[in-house]
Amino acid sequence: MKLKFLGATGTVTGSKYLLQHDNKKLLVDCGLFQGLKELRLRNWAKLPVDPASIDAVVLTHAHIDHSGYLPLLVKNGFTGPVYCSEATYDLCRILLPDSGYLHEADARRANKYAYSKHKPALALYTQKDAEACLQQFTTIPFGKPHELPGGLNLTLSRAGHILGSSFVRISDNQTTLVFSGDIGRAHDPVMNAPAIIQDADYLVLESTYGDRLHGPADPLEMIGEIIRDTAARGGSIIIPAFAVGRAQSLLYYVHELLATKAIPVITVYLDSPMAINTTGLLCKHLNEHRLPENLCAEVSHVAKYVRTAEESKALDHQNGMPVVIISASGMATGGRILHHLKYFLGDHRNTILFTGFQAAGTRGARLLAGEEKIKIHGKMWPVRAQIETLHNISAHADYGEILNWLGNFRAPPRKTFITHGEPAAALSLKTKIEAQLGWQVEVPEYLQEVEL
Repeated sequence: MKLKFLGATGTVTGSKYLLQHDNKKLLVDCGLFQGLKELRLRNWAKLPVDPASIDAVVLTHAHIDHSGYLPLLVKNGFTGPVYCSEATYDLCRILLPDSGYLHEADARRANKYAYSKHKPALALYTQKDAEACLQQFTTIPFGKPHELPGGLNLTLSRAGHILGSSFVRISDNQTTLVFSGDIGRAHDPVMNAPAIIQDADYLVLESTYGDRLHGPADPLEMIGEIIRDTAARGGSIIIPAFAVGRAQSLLYYVHELLATKAIPVITVYLDSPMAINTTGLLCKHLNEHRLPENLCAEVSHVAKYVRTAEESKALDHQNGMPVVIISASGMATGGRILHHLKYFLGDHRNTILFTGFQAAGTRGARLLAGEEKIKIHGKMWPVRAQIETLHNISAHADYGEILNWLGNFRAPPRKTFITHGEPAAALSLKTKIEAQLGWQVEVPEYLQEVEL
């Protein structure tokens, strides 16, 4: 076996791992690069492997940094199956066409306002491209081995990160690899705990929070305090949120705050067709999370759904009453949230509340760094609103939770590869695993290939 790292090295985006076995090629995850321009340019560059030569793809989960390159892979010649869990497929049916739509919309806007260096600006891929790739998906149940090309066996286990998220176990009956994808949290109030994994010859492990611990503060209390304080000064709370996972967790917290009268009655808007459609999947996949059916229904309806662009624009021109707007994207890299930021950033009464990791180079990271002006749609906008962040609402395990999860292994893997983290986070987790568990750990570089 050979393993080549085509992404998620030195960054938290672009997850792609090429596994070669008996002249067969398997791609585990197929994500887009996001954040810094030098990373985003990789999306446009030729893939280091011919898509037509890949026999199959396996997805750990549906987030765009793990699945969003699929439409381009298919467009450029990949014809094999895409294996994933049922909920991952349901989410990809929402996320991938939406991603294509956003690429088209960004290109149209860049051409209209002439703020792109490319003449004309083009979409990386289209909504039609994304819909076409969905024809190649095959779902498999958790816990049941499935045969892959080349005599490999695939088994998925629940990772507890978002609906459908999976640990991917691949074996040729002699050597076993486990890909963590993104690891969820054992005590998340919504998602079920990650499955226990006890053995692997090789482990590819994420490190998004490899150098951090989530704070001990209760997210419910922190969100409640921010909403109360902002509303008291006549401001609104604008929450850039990942449409899958984070938006649903926020709806749960807001539901609990309103139900216990911990915040004043305030109108909540969910302004993201993708997040709305994802929220609708909660009650379809009840076995994936902790919410009983009746509570799931209540959480799903705590916000007013904003589906059309016209309805979204109207949110920025109301009568001045405080509102909560939850909108994508979580790192403020695109989508409707940008229009809300342009309107609400300039007023000191408002709060922009980030609820998770912000990759280097994203608007979210720059706002949290205290920049006084931010570029949106080719124009600089003043930042006067309060900028807040919640780290302990993350759907990613922190390094303590990762170490606890690794503690279930009966024997150390021959080698553990640390990926999907900023350099400092990956190195920090490597050091901690070596010191506390005594394992052999490596932080691979982009395009590095290892013989297993």
